[in-house]
Amino acid sequence: MTRRISEFFYGLPRGWMALVSTVIFFVFTATVLPAQARKSESYAAGGPTPDTSLFYSANDLYSWAGAFGADGRDAYVQARYTFDLVWPLVYTFLLVAVITWLLGTFLKPGDKWRRLNLVPFAPLLFDFAENISASIVIARYPATTPVLADVVTVFTTAKWVTLSASFLLLAYIAVVALVRRGRRKSLTVKEEAI
Repeated sequence: MTRRISEFFYGLPRGWMALVSTVIFFVFTATVLPAQARKSESYAAGGPTPDTSLFYSANDLYSWAGAFGADGRDAYVQARYTFDLVWPLVYTFLLVAVITWLLGTFLKPGDKWRRLNLVPFAPLLFDFAENISASIVIARYPATTPVLADVVTVFTTAKWVTLSASFLLLAYIAVVALVRRGRRKSLTVKEEAI
């Protein structure tokens, strides 16, 4: 099943998909992201939020929920079901599209390493799990949500670790693609010289 999903992306116009995803990513980060950061700043009062923290505890989550106030908690929950539905899709589209395009330049169909283009789906899933669980815990405050409050911290850490790994993978694949392209050009020049 993963092979079919992976190959689906190779069947799309990879160059165009990479270009469009890059434009969408940069437009989104230049326009929507700063506006959302200002909103978050207003209810978090400069303090941390679950989305921007790598490690935190259930007690931290309850403390933040209390500091947000009722309006801040409402704003936080609303952002999870508006902005935070779109943002993970934007960065996943970029990562999948560019990784697929780059891998397609040097890996042949059937190569098992082509499935690396599916790695960015891990942070997408963890991000959605984080958003759903954190919004439930914060919406229920001051009532506690014992198991979910502990699990959301795992989702957040997993999101950041897998997202970082996805961007590192993209950088690594880009270097490999550039080196291979350089070698091909070098061989072509040597053959023409002969």
